[in-house]
Amino acid sequence: MSTGSGWDSMVRVVFLHPDLGIGGAERLVVDAAVALRSRGCSVKIWTAHYDPQHCFSETLSSDLPVECVGDWLPTSVFGYFHALCAYIRMIYVTLYLVLSGEEFDVVFCDQNVLFYCHFPDQLLTQRRSALKRFYRGPIDWFEELTTGMADRILVNSQFTAGVFKQTFPKLADVHTDVLYPSLNSSAFDVEVEDLGGLLPAGRSIVFLSINRYERKKNLPLALKALAALKGRLSVGEWERVHLVMAGGYDERVVENVEHHEELRSLVSSLGLEDHVIFLRSFSDKQKLSLLHNCTCVLYTPSNEHFGIVPVEAMYSRCPVIAVNSGGPLESVAHGETGFLCEPTPEHFSEAMQQFVTDPKLKQRMGNAGRERVQQRFSLQAFTEQLYCHISSLTQ
Repeated sequence: MSTGSGWDSMVRVVFLHPDLGIGGAERLVVDAAVALRSRGCSVKIWTAHYDPQHCFSETLSSDLPVECVGDWLPTSVFGYFHALCAYIRMIYVTLYLVLSGEEFDVVFCDQNVLFYCHFPDQLLTQRRSALKRFYRGPIDWFEELTTGMADRILVNSQFTAGVFKQTFPKLADVHTDVLYPSLNSSAFDVEVEDLGGLLPAGRSIVFLSINRYERKKNLPLALKALAALKGRLSVGEWERVHLVMAGGYDERVVENVEHHEELRSLVSSLGLEDHVIFLRSFSDKQKLSLLHNCTCVLYTPSNEHFGIVPVEAMYSRCPVIAVNSGGPLESVAHGETGFLCEPTPEHFSEAMQQFVTDPKLKQRMGNAGRERVQQRFSLQAFTEQLYCHISSLTQ
């Protein structure tokens, strides 16, 4: 047994993740690691990319060590073969871990052994050409094969459970347990700063979009909904409205750069320049400030496997307007903690208008949202369930 790394006699858990950035999958990994650490497990994260300037604050603690290897490996080849490069990077990390001599009881991977299915990898990319289908064929086959080798499979929502069985027909009889992602509420129960002059004076109705600058997140919906809202309001009401487009942004990712520019062009074409502000790669403090000071969160992706942003918003007593599909169907209570809408500017703007005309709506829905998160998505419930799964694998 190796002791050079400082791992103790408790259950030793290693997390493998390809890119420890600030997306939803990374939030899930960090929360799971923090949860197991709180139960006395010895935890370490291994990844192919980690930037201390672009990460969740918990990973900066010595209590949650992060080992980064293989960052020199390419993430694509001339803008192509992203999946193949990701697999190669993860294989490299895995081999490096094995050869390091460190011992562990459970491997936690969301990409066995405990497999936490954030979403099937093969559904995260489209196959528009025969060449792409040919290229992805072996990778998809390998994903299903290796997933079936896991000792236990968890999914992050009932929606993902259904998608899992549809995507992997050979694993249709494999049992999957639903483990909802949780919220590390201690990170939200801190003193929150105001927006510090971020918005023009008089903008008392602030809508907030939080998502990575990726086309699949359907961020134009928020902008088009804002334009539709303008037509529903009087001049005086409109002057109180502002939209903050906050998103994860990585200059290494071409799509982030391109889509940010596409969104800015859309704002200009819609004549919304004075009512929209973009924030890229904001800090945790800025995020808390935005959630506590905004009126409502606009969550625009369709068929999102879970989506932690609505949960974060509700805990911050901020209502959510989300698309009526995927994970939000299980997190957002329609008419109580927010609204579930068809993904059209008309439906979103109709829900947004209610927050302009009813000043007390935010408080009512906000309080209900906090209570819902505490009941269904608490870190304590997540920790106990995850620890039970981990413990059973070591017996």
